[in-house]
Parts: sequence; structure tokens; C-alpha cells
Amino acid sequence: MLQGLAYSGKGDSTTALDSYHHALKISPDYLPALEGAAQIEYEAGSPDAAPLLEHVLKIRPNDVTSHLMLAILAEKSGDCETAVNHFSQIGPILDSHPEALQSYGVCMLKMKRNDDAIRVFQKLMSSHPDDARCRRALAAVQLASEKPQDALATLRPLLDSNPDVDTMRLGSAVYEANKDTPDAVRILRDAIVKDPMQTGLYVDFAQLAMDHQSFQAGVEMVNAGLNRQPGAAELYMARGVLYVQLAEYEKAESDFKRAEQLNPSQGMTEEAQGMLAEEQNQSDPDQALSSVRAKLADKPGDAFLWYLQAAILSKKSAEPGSPEFQQGLESAKRAISLQPSLTAAHNVLAKYYLDAGENALAARECRLVLDQNPSDQSALYHLILALRKTGDQKEIPELLKRLAKARQDATREEGERNRYKLVVAP
Repeated sequence: MLQGLAYSGKGDSTTALDSYHHALKISPDYLPALEGAAQIEYEAGSPDAAPLLEHVLKIRPNDVTSHLMLAILAEKSGDCETAVNHFSQIGPILDSHPEALQSYGVCMLKMKRNDDAIRVFQKLMSSHPDDARCRRALAAVQLASEKPQDALATLRPLLDSNPDVDTMRLGSAVYEANKDTPDAVRILRDAIVKDPMQTGLYVDFAQLAMDHQSFQAGVEMVNAGLNRQPGAAELYMARGVLYVQLAEYEKAESDFKRAEQLNPSQGMTEEAQGMLAEEQNQSDPDQALSSVRAKLADKPGDAFLWYLQAAILSKKSAEPGSPEFQQGLESAKRAISLQPSLTAAHNVLAKYYLDAGENALAARECRLVLDQNPSDQSALYHLILALRKTGDQKEIPELLKRLAKARQDATREEGERNRYKLVVAP
């Protein structure tokens, strides 16, 4: 063990680790050697640190340093449940480790323990009141927890004192969540003027334009971004989505292809192409179907493309038992087998089952959707139809109430989105 300390002091971690392990062969519970080996493995980011630290805790259960190291290792590996368990046993010393405290809060948020996450980030901000990053972190967590007014109150001191671009970007999201679209647009535009090379700002503006049906204004802003950053794949993707809404499909297709050329690993192109196919389906289902089939030939494992094929064939109103109907039915099943959480595929499969008279199967698909989204209007409507056809009436009154509320909520949300329109000033 002493030899390990000497090598460690010289910066020779490899030989020091060998020495510590030699000591542990002689005495497996020897704490100084366990701690020395664990420290080296931890600093190297090695997973071998965890069993050493757990061994330390078996001997000394309240060792806060070991709990802290294990918590950070677990959070980095995505095991938030283990991380939170160790963080909770550290005690007041955690307050002096801001990075660990932030990891603790992030894990709470991932575990949907929003109130606990907010308390952790409040503690972080209290211990570092002058650190803008801590204040932004708390505001972001409050926003993610659907407490936009609290987020605005937290962020206000930064917004009122010459904010930096990161604060302005977050401020725009907070204003929009508080239904203050004019201030959301104003501060986001000011952020773009302040840092016109930050791609994410233009993408955020495009999303604001989408939310408020102001597609041309979004295109204008993204064009401004592309003038400065002609190689930004994200901007081509954002503009392509806006072009889809404007029914300028050739421009959208061109932008999606350009985005894929610039960043093949971006991972959104298939979804964007799917959006394009869905929109084209409204005006030219045969062209949309041909496009989807061509893509499926290259990517037969893409669940979204199988769903699109099913949806397009469903819109063509093929007769039950026909080859097209059967292909659509099998496509929906294939989409679900590849991605069970794809609610749109469950909805279209429910429609196929209803058309085929398989009402019990249709009801099952609807319930799977409603487990994920209790307000899904399509699932509620199809479930009502399926239950009526099976003669099971007892649930229908409550389902009708849920459907009415879902429609009212959707109408209200649409009204809020259309309350403001983004326009390009002359």
C-alpha cells in the first residue's frame, strides 16, 4: 500500500494501482488500499471503480466520499435510481459540490420527481446566488415542471440586467410558456441580433413561427440564418418543416436532402420526410405512397415508414379483404412490432380493425394509446365506436365526456396559438 502511495505521488497511476491490488490480494478488506485503488479507477472514469467503492461501503457504510463517487458514476451511466439513492445518503457535504448537486437534480427530473428536483436546484442557487448558471438551471427545471410563472420570477433578475444570449434564449421559452408571445419573440430576435452565429436561436424562432401558424415569417428568419451559416443542417431541416406547412413540397424535399447531406447522423430526416409524405397524402396519396415505398426499400426497419404506408393506404379507403387493405393492416402491425410506443400506428391499426369488424381488437389498440395519452381524440373516438359495436355501453358516457373535454382543450390551445401572428415588418 505504501508503495502504491509512492507511485501515485510520482504520477505513475498504473504501477500504483498494481501495488494497491497486490495489497488487496494479501488483505481484501484493507481500507487504505481499497480507497487508493478506487480513487485511481474513479479518476480514470473506469467502471472498475464501482465494485471497489461498494466494498468500502460494506466496511464503512456511512463513507460520504464513496457515496458521492458512486452517485456520480451512476448518473453518468444513466442509472438515476442508484445515483439518487447514493446522493440521498451524503448529507450536508453535498451542498459544497455544485456539479454533484446539479447531477442530483437532473436525476430527480428524469425520474419525474419534479418538486424534489426544484428543491435541489433551489439549494444550488442559494449556495451560489451570484452564479447565473445556477439561476438559469433552476428556471429551466421550473419550466420543465410546468411552472412557468415560477420560472419567470427566478429568471427575472437576469433578464432585467443586460442578459447574455443563453439567458435570453431561455427567457424566450419562459415568456412563451406564460403566453407572452410578444416578449418571447422580442427577446429571441434580440438574442439573434446579439449572436447571429448561434444556430439554435433560429431553430427556436422557427418553432415559435410553427406554433403560431406564421410559417412565412419563420422561413424569413431561417433564411437570415442560412445567409450567415450556409452549412447548418439544422436550419435546412427547420426550413423544410416550414415549407411543408406552406405546401411547397419540392422546396421541403430539397431542404431535407440538403440537411442529410450536411449531417447524415442528424437522425431527424426520416421523421421530416414522413411529415412531408403525410402532407402530400392529402393532395396526392399515390405520389406519397410511392415515396414511402421507395424509402422502405432502403430502410425496412423504420417503424415510422411502415406506419406511414398503413396510414396512406387507410386514407385510400381500400375495401376490407382487398390486397391494399391487407397490406395496410400488416404495415400497421409491423410498425408496432418495431416500435411499440408509436401511438399513431396503434390508432391506424384500430381503424383497420374497426373496418374489418374486429371490434375487440380495435378497442385493445385504443386502450394502449390512451395508456400513453389519455386525451388522444382519435383513440377515444375509435374506442367509443368499438364499444358500441360490441354492445358494451357502460363506459361510453364517461368516454364521451373525455372526448368532449379533449376537443375543448384542443380548441382552446389552438386559440392560444392563433392569438398572435408573427409577421415580417416592411
